[in-house]
Amino acid sequence: MSDVRRGSPQSDGKRWVGAAVPRREDPRLLRGRGRFIDDVQLSGMLHAGFVRSTVAHGRILDIDLSAVREVEGVVAAYTAEDLDLGDIVALLDRPPEEFAPTAMPILAKEKVRFVGEPVAVVIAADPYSVEDGIEAAVATYEPFDAVVSEETAFAADAPLVHEEAPGNVLLDVSMFDTPGVDTAFEAAESGPGCVVEVVTRSGRQNALPLETRGVVASWDDRDDQLLVQTCTQVPHQVRTVLARSLRVPERTVRVTVPDMGGGFGQKCVVGREEIAVAAAARKLDRPVKWIEDRREALTAAFLAREQRYRTRAAFDADGRITALDVDVVCDMGAYSCYPFTAGIEPLMASAEMPSVYQVPAYRVRGRAITSNKAPTAPYRGVSRPQYVMAMERVMERAARELGIDPVEIRRRNVITEFPYTGVNDVTYDPGTYRESLDLAEATLRDEGWYEFRERAAAEGRHIGIGYCCFSERTGYGSDAFAKRKMQVVPGFDVSEIRMDTTGSVVVTSGTMNHGQSHETTLAQIAADRLGLDLDKVKLRQGDTERIAYGWGTFASRSVTIGGSAVSVAARRLAELLCTIAAHLLKTRPDNVRLDGDGGVVQIDDSAQRVSFEDIADVAYLRSHLLPKGVEPTLTATASFDVAGDGTFSNATHAVVVEADPGTGQIKILRYACVEDCGVVIHPQVVDGQCRGGIAQGIAGALFEEVTYADNGEPSAASFIDYLVPTATEIPDITVTHLETPCAFTESGAKGAGEGGTIGAPAAVLNAINDALRHTGIEIDTTPVHPQTVLAALDAAISPKLSSREEATIPS
Repeated sequence: MSDVRRGSPQSDGKRWVGAAVPRREDPRLLRGRGRFIDDVQLSGMLHAGFVRSTVAHGRILDIDLSAVREVEGVVAAYTAEDLDLGDIVALLDRPPEEFAPTAMPILAKEKVRFVGEPVAVVIAADPYSVEDGIEAAVATYEPFDAVVSEETAFAADAPLVHEEAPGNVLLDVSMFDTPGVDTAFEAAESGPGCVVEVVTRSGRQNALPLETRGVVASWDDRDDQLLVQTCTQVPHQVRTVLARSLRVPERTVRVTVPDMGGGFGQKCVVGREEIAVAAAARKLDRPVKWIEDRREALTAAFLAREQRYRTRAAFDADGRITALDVDVVCDMGAYSCYPFTAGIEPLMASAEMPSVYQVPAYRVRGRAITSNKAPTAPYRGVSRPQYVMAMERVMERAARELGIDPVEIRRRNVITEFPYTGVNDVTYDPGTYRESLDLAEATLRDEGWYEFRERAAAEGRHIGIGYCCFSERTGYGSDAFAKRKMQVVPGFDVSEIRMDTTGSVVVTSGTMNHGQSHETTLAQIAADRLGLDLDKVKLRQGDTERIAYGWGTFASRSVTIGGSAVSVAARRLAELLCTIAAHLLKTRPDNVRLDGDGGVVQIDDSAQRVSFEDIADVAYLRSHLLPKGVEPTLTATASFDVAGDGTFSNATHAVVVEADPGTGQIKILRYACVEDCGVVIHPQVVDGQCRGGIAQGIAGALFEEVTYADNGEPSAASFIDYLVPTATEIPDITVTHLETPCAFTESGAKGAGEGGTIGAPAAVLNAINDALRHTGIEIDTTPVHPQTVLAALDAAISPKLSSREEATIPS
């Protein structure tokens, strides 16, 4: 079985899986011949823009669009009442005391809940007239107090963002409270061990894909169908929600996706703007385009990350964790996202919080709160950067309290025997947790960074070394998502492979490429299975008409689930090819195999061979020669789902930083990543995923943050205010691959899309705290701004701050 997963045992041809072949997407993209949403031009096309709320919380008294309609070039302007669309509602099958469902209207109706919420759509002949029309709109509100933080959300007199969410709580679930938690804490407090408590916080971020959101919608009379071209990671879900909102059959909606300039999770949920534009196009019977500008992208698009963890952990005298007690609060903004709901962040954190460590007793409470901020969506990593940061800070604190080396305390706690079923009722498949940790530490020691740190300290320099050891759960199947009690349960994916008369194949997948090189990696899997040259494989995706249903791309599922569906479909096609070939060669089906050169050979007589072209010629052009019962087609379809808990990639990140005492700036001197994502399909692609993810993790650790004024006004409306790292701030990153083949996927691959982002914040934060170790200060909040570092250094020399408790930087 393992040989089958690793390639094509029936084939003697070249192995494509594992080869760093040139990316097939690159020629057209590098030559500027890609086709993105804003490249779409249709005859008679109109342009759309949105009138957006200027207050964070308030009742809509009036939206006057009369002056808008008088603006030259404006064709139409609509409010919610004009379009009469169904709301977007994301649901969990949980009781009312655990989950409060809320509706997100396509255009705000009676109330606005964040600055930037769309209240009307303006349609005009060109983008400039759209802007003029938006400026002519007059919206009147009765402002309410805004909820902008955990403290204001939970206040006794707090205004309600949604009346149906008492206390501004969308989800409140205690998933685990295993026996022995209290006993373990009592033993640690009274015995030779220790109890540590860490409160970690992460700032609100924007996923910031290079290409903003956009949509072109048009009505096709010939097909009696609404064609929606949009940049989404989940085209089939967009079709489903759009059809329900417009109250039309799904067959009348077709969603296609051209090239897409990134998504990172922000585009794996269904937005309201694309539905409003589609409704306008249908109403006007004209093509309509909307392209999100950068100000909208920064203030009104789905945001992410704002979370708080209060983590208590008990350790014995040997530094082994004996119990974990966690309280998680995630600020999900104004609305639940579809289909994942507001529960996605706290439910993931609660289920996976123990990370790579053997935790014998576990208690957790996870809450999602609503606030007057733009709603949140999954962003690369989805709670894992935050709960990993909490766990890694706990490990660092316990190491210091017990006088144990920070790497050694991790060694004593990481999972080493597999499969391992944790206290969280999750089974972890084999990985290299201990090996990656050892190799990462050896890398820094062999390069002399520990000696450098000590020499630098003698010179008054602040050098720190930090680690993060973690796993990335990938290949979430239907079983894993069903545990969250989602009413819409993602998981499986589908692939179809068709061979034409030239022996070339077209592979269709329900996944959605937005920078992960699917055109290359999925083709490698199919080519290996079929013994084809890579040039004879073409991938098609991003079209709801080509495949019945697909769940798109998120949660590192493309190769694990989508690639496995491709592999199974290719295997079925290979079996069909062998059946026809055996008939043509007048031998038994078990006496033939793929020859690895685009054909089938007879095993006991290698001179007897038939090419794929010959087989296809018979299948399509001379079908009377086919064996009895074989249909005249060379097509195979397969679905694939991962049973149980999925699979886990793992990694250790090792970082060396220097803190400048004059400016507070943090400079990363060394960044090493040792990762294991199972069988590597394309080494350069995986390296790119790791490095890109690490860059985004560094951004969250040191730079990017959206803050809000007390009235709910967002601080970051441009790149002047939202600080994004450049190539100058991102260091050279080395990536070392370990390889533990996965037993649950066809290729042996695990996911690799999110690991870099997951590990970077904790590794950088630990390195910063090590650099400030002489101060007694500990920083547990990201991003770490220069002023935070300066405050720590100032506090260290202040005579008023004589204890660590007093000197801890406020969260």
